Order: sequence, then C-alpha cells, then structure tokens
Amino acid sequence: MTPVELSRTVLRAVRRAVDDGELDVVVPAAVKVTPPGPGGCGDYATNLALQLAGPAGQPPLRVAELLRTRLLHSDGIGDVVVTGPGFLNISLQGEGGHASLVREILEAGERYGHVDRPTGQLVQLHAPHEVRAVVVMDALARVLRSQGALVRTSCASRPEPEWAQVLGAHVDAHGTPEAPTRLDAASTPDTLDTLDTPTPLHVTVRPVPATPDPTPLGRDAARWALLHPAAHDRPRVTADHLVQRESNPLFRVRYAYARTRALRRNAADLGFHPEPGDTHPRDTDLRDAQRTRHAQQTRHAQQARHTPHAQPPTAHPPTALLNTLAAHPRTLQAVAAHHAPDRLARHLVTVADAALPFLVTVLPRGAEKPSAAHRARLALAEAVGAVLAGGLSLLGIDAPEHL
Repeated sequence: MTPVELSRTVLRAVRRAVDDGELDVVVPAAVKVTPPGPGGCGDYATNLALQLAGPAGQPPLRVAELLRTRLLHSDGIGDVVVTGPGFLNISLQGEGGHASLVREILEAGERYGHVDRPTGQLVQLHAPHEVRAVVVMDALARVLRSQGALVRTSCASRPEPEWAQVLGAHVDAHGTPEAPTRLDAASTPDTLDTLDTPTPLHVTVRPVPATPDPTPLGRDAARWALLHPAAHDRPRVTADHLVQRESNPLFRVRYAYARTRALRRNAADLGFHPEPGDTHPRDTDLRDAQRTRHAQQTRHAQQARHTPHAQPPTAHPPTALLNTLAAHPRTLQAVAAHHAPDRLARHLVTVADAALPFLVTVLPRGAEKPSAAHRARLALAEAVGAVLAGGLSLLGIDAPEHL
C-alpha cells in the first residue's frame, strides 16, 4: 500500500462512518498521511480526527476511535494506534506499502511519476534572450510534458548556437510568442494535430540571469548550476560543480545513482536479483548471519579480541528513504504547477542523501549468504536508481553508470 492508497483507505473509512450516521461531516477531498512524529508509532500518521472533531461536534479521541475501528478492518492495515489528543498511527500489514511502492517504481522505471496520457493542457513558454532563462524553460518543458501538458517554447530572439550544442537547450521558435491555432508537430504527438486546440497558458520564464557564461562547465554541471537555485536566487557558476566530493550536491546525486548500478552488477556476480519485499532480515536470516560471524570470529580469534562484533542489519525499514521516493510524483506535480524545476533538483539531493547510508547495507558481508532481505534491499536500491535517473533526465542531465 502506497501513501496515496493509504490516503484513499482513510477517506473510505470516513465516508463509511458518515454513511452509517456515526459522523456528521463533509468528507474531505484528500487526507494527508506523513511519517509519525515524536511520540508516534507505526508507518504513517494523520491528524484527520482532530480536523473532523470540530465540524462533527465530538471529542477528537472519539472521532479517532471511530476511524480506528473501521481502519482495522481495511485490507493492508496491520494496526492502528491512537496517540496524543487524537493522532491516528497506522502500521501497514506485512511488507505493506514498502514492497508495493518499490514494485510500482520498478514497473514504471524512469517514468515513475509521469502521467499515462496527455491532459489536453497547452502551455506556451517564453524566455528572454538569456542563457539561464532558456535552460530553465527547457527543463520546465520536459517536466510539463511528463505531466501530460502539450508545450511549445519560444525565445525573444534566436538563441546562441552553443546553448543547444553545449547545454542541450532547444527552443521551438524565436520572436514574440503568439497563441497558436494548431500545435506544433515537433513538440506534440501527430495524433493530436487534428484536435481542436484549447487556449494556451502563456508563461514567461524569467529567472535571475547567470554570470559568467556557464558553457565552459559542460552540459551537466552547467545545467545543474542554473537549475538547482530557485529562480529568484543568483546562480553560482563556478568549477565547484565539477568536483567529485561530498560537498557537491550534483556529485552526490550522480554518485548515488552510480552506486545503485554497481550494486546490481555486484549482486548478479553473487547470483541474486532484486525482488520487492521486506528489507529487514527474518529470524532465520539473523541466525545464519550470527553463525557466520561466529565461525569467522573462531578462525580469527586473536583479531576478534581487538575488534567490535559486527552488528546485524537494522530491523527497521529505511522509512525516510521510502518517503522521499513516494514523494517523487507529488514533486513533479509541484514543479509543473509552480513552474519551478529547482524543486526537482533539490528533491533529487534529498533522495540521494537518504539513499547513500542505506546502499551500504544492500550486499551480503563476508561469508554471509544472500537472503530475501538482500533481494528486497536490492529492489529498493533499483527503485532509487530509477527515480534519480528519471529526475536527472527531466533536468537534461546524464546519469552515469560509473563514476
């Protein structure tokens, strides 16, 4: 069960309570579920009972208990605990939303978060004759198209040749934008050319200009330098974007992706493949790992006396990482709605920073044999790679398999 599916499940519980006369409220359009806060428990939490208590004329704890009873009978829900003044803390059943989310991402691949078909919305993007504006417009057009919009781009005057050659920023037309009576076949599917064209949404892309010229940085570093800051911030166009160290956000994102590819290759060499499931080891796996460690310590007793014992893998799923992956579709929607590709760049940094500590736990250690938990972790690493590669592609940046 994904967070979106869980939200729908909670809404159904509210709707049933209203239909049965237990709650006299207007059923909300959406329910927000988040990781539990301090004092919470389970996989997700919601303050919906507190929101409905006033309109329902009932104490929050009473509303929470009504919803708890109904949620406990819903498929995919393992347990529901009421904490504080009326927070609902929801634990998913078994592998729950974790495996379901990973499976959803792996099925979609780099298109995770994209819509299935055009929405019919037509957007006319226009930029002044300035390199950052053209690059931001190009990235925004990519994201809008991923969300089903039909996009045409234009620049105030003919763009410099190196903006396309070096930075990969392509523009459909130059000059003063006009509302087209027909979509350009170069930027829309041929099957839509015969449709009546709606009035386009005109958007002028005008971020703070970039100085100096970013093209010497090359395509990937230059685009990141121009796209990562918010539109109202002046971009920092320096060689720092080229260094391969932890202080460089672009390096962390690309390194995390390269690590996911390396893990896939290493796992294949060890004879196991990704399989969505429970990422923490079962009791039998822990016993096998303990026996392996004991045998190693026996063979190296002298060394073992001077080194700490290895700890078993954590029994808790990497919730923060899963939450960032689940947020990817919402991030793309926000980028399209607010015309802000910088949100996607910062989201990818968040995904990478959450993933890097987890990726070191994917492969078996020493003489440890691959288990179901290792296959599940590898599947989660594959999902991370799909999100990072898909996001970088929308920004017009390559995702290297080796760094």
